[in-house]
Amino acid sequence: MSGGKTMAQSKAGQIVWHDLFTSDRECSMAFYQHVANWTYEVERATDFAWGGGEKDFVLALSGDEAGAGLAETPPEQENGWIAYIEVSDVDVAVKRVGTLGGKIVREPFEVPGVGRNALVRDPLGALVGISLSRHGFPVPRRQFGPDVYVSNGTDFSQAFYAELFEWQVAPERDKNRVALLGPGGDLVAIQHAATWPTGSNAAWVPCIRVASVSDACRVAATQGARSASVDVNETVQVHHRILCDPDGALFVLGVGQTPTF
Repeated sequence: MSGGKTMAQSKAGQIVWHDLFTSDRECSMAFYQHVANWTYEVERATDFAWGGGEKDFVLALSGDEAGAGLAETPPEQENGWIAYIEVSDVDVAVKRVGTLGGKIVREPFEVPGVGRNALVRDPLGALVGISLSRHGFPVPRRQFGPDVYVSNGTDFSQAFYAELFEWQVAPERDKNRVALLGPGGDLVAIQHAATWPTGSNAAWVPCIRVASVSDACRVAATQGARSASVDVNETVQVHHRILCDPDGALFVLGVGQTPTF
């Protein structure tokens, strides 16, 4: 991709991609097609990032915007969504993870034609990807809204995300929701107060944009979605109802406009 450095700099600190690991890719494709009207393109990877060898990788599109991929769950991973946050140097960022209280899940690896990634857990156990893009896809703002971070109570690993991605917590907040801002001051994510089941890690939950949340929720229910096992404040539920898809992956639904605080 020409101008790669400029593209990486403009994306720095943004959530630039999502991967869905699923044990039934065809079922997951049908589910999100019904719920979010996604379409798909299948690409053949000659050296697949998850397990190697030649395998198909499915790109998920909303209109002409591609912001997600679907893959069969690798043996060492669990079903679910992974958000990837852009940095200028994946290797440098990963070297700082341990000192900031996180853990490395997968050391930096190349994704041919796409970029360089790594997987880590933050100090509260939330799984997140670190990415350096080498492709021309823009930040998928039409396909995804600001991701939702859920942990027990109001816990959030602020120093971890500030040091690695230059995120900051917005000064305006209420007791149940906090806006997380990227390096340029734009909204990248929302932290919600909640109560997870005992022993559960914090989690990043993608916000999938739809034309109507109520209509999409009804469709999701008919396609096998269920409410997640998480207790959140009623005010939070109005903004983001946390659901599980038929394969157990957490997601929320949001409309096109950016949430207000």
